[in-house]
Amino acid sequence: MFAKFMKAMVRKKAPVNFPDMARVVPIDPNFAWDRGTPIDRYYIESFFRRNARLITGRVLEVGGSTYSRRFSEGKAESYSVLDVAPNNDKTTIVGDLADKSSLPANAFDCFICAQTFQYIFEVREAVEGAHHLLKPGGVLLATVPGISQISRKDSERYGEYWRFTKDSIDRLFRPVFAAGVEVSSFGNVLSATAFLQGVALEDLPDSSLLDAVDNYYQMIITVIARKG
Repeated sequence: MFAKFMKAMVRKKAPVNFPDMARVVPIDPNFAWDRGTPIDRYYIESFFRRNARLITGRVLEVGGSTYSRRFSEGKAESYSVLDVAPNNDKTTIVGDLADKSSLPANAFDCFICAQTFQYIFEVREAVEGAHHLLKPGGVLLATVPGISQISRKDSERYGEYWRFTKDSIDRLFRPVFAAGVEVSSFGNVLSATAFLQGVALEDLPDSSLLDAVDNYYQMIITVIARKG
């Protein structure tokens, strides 16, 4: 009885204001792409920007060359695009990360793999495929979702199977890349809630609120994995 009373007192002292949040349909069901910049892209782009020095030599990216060209700072020798779908006109390598026989071996200095592993059911094999692609000393820069809605378009096209944590990513990558693995997470309750509601970065009163990291709300997990 006392516990119920105390909870009621907490609610009275700190009432929740639900002007726009008391809804079962998100503000923008398309990750906020229709409103502006999705919240997860703030973390993804910040990660690639901080690690731009690693985007050098022969660079491979999944689906397109947007991030490799944007953040390589002119240090890349070439840009290649990996896609499992042959009808992507940007593709230079048609291959499946989970099938090493479809991938070139020891070919790239840097592999950018943003928000991809969740669509591959054979995720352990996909990690091995990423390792297979890299030259000795080459580096994988990857991001994966921790807290996220399911992508309607991509789940219908590929299936969507996984959400990750720092612990699960470490256990997936370390057996393959050994000591050359650095895993981080980004996000907090505000960023996670805003992202799920389809709120855009531009909707927030202060984007620096996203910089607070709460390990219990891991919205985006990042991986730097170097091939020995």
